[in-house]
Amino acid sequence: MSLTPQEAEYARSLVIAEDTQLIAFNKPAGLAVQGGSGVTRSLEDLLEAFAKSNGKKPRLVHRLDRETSGVMIAARTKPAAASFSEAFAGRDARKTYLAIVCGGAPDPEAGEIALALKKASRRGLDIMEVAAEGQAALTRYKTLSAVTGAALVELSPETGRMHQLRAHLAAIGRPIAGDGKYGGLFRLGAVETPNLLLHAAALDIPHPEGGRRQFEAPPPPAFLGALRSLGLEPPTG
Repeated sequence: MSLTPQEAEYARSLVIAEDTQLIAFNKPAGLAVQGGSGVTRSLEDLLEAFAKSNGKKPRLVHRLDRETSGVMIAARTKPAAASFSEAFAGRDARKTYLAIVCGGAPDPEAGEIALALKKASRRGLDIMEVAAEGQAALTRYKTLSAVTGAALVELSPETGRMHQLRAHLAAIGRPIAGDGKYGGLFRLGAVETPNLLLHAAALDIPHPEGGRRQFEAPPPPAFLGALRSLGLEPPTG
């Protein structure tokens, strides 16, 4: 699937770092990672802009939900892809997310959520449910700012289950704003939250050539605008 010059330029505008082994992107909310029903262009398609002369393009090594924004990496070579995939599978990739949640600060304001999850179907939609017989899942969290009815929470998933952060926060009564699938509100007071307010802010991962690399992406304007409108303090650092 060939790209137009405008699409190739758009793909390059998403790059936040690159070297001989990888390309790091700040994926916008609404851009699907891979093709599927209703997807006309995905991040995987846009990797065509970085194809080598022999036609080989970078490989995605992890996923974000379509409505989640933030850091994603693609491997430039097959060995690099194997290295990164191993890091994600072995929990050696440290991921940090930001979320605006409904209902104010979680109680306690910092801690961990250790609730097993299993895939289920609700109204024809694939979701994750808390279930004793599910796969182990662990999320560490801390509240960065809170007001009545909403909070900015930093999340560090120790496992990588589908929809883990969304399901875990819903399970403790603090669904992510704009997450209709898991009970998140589309309006907090007078503030509209029309899309999922979840952002992959940072990724720290072993590099195939040694050491570790950290990539960071600032929250998108819609996320920052919601913070301001709700009276929440923006993240620092």
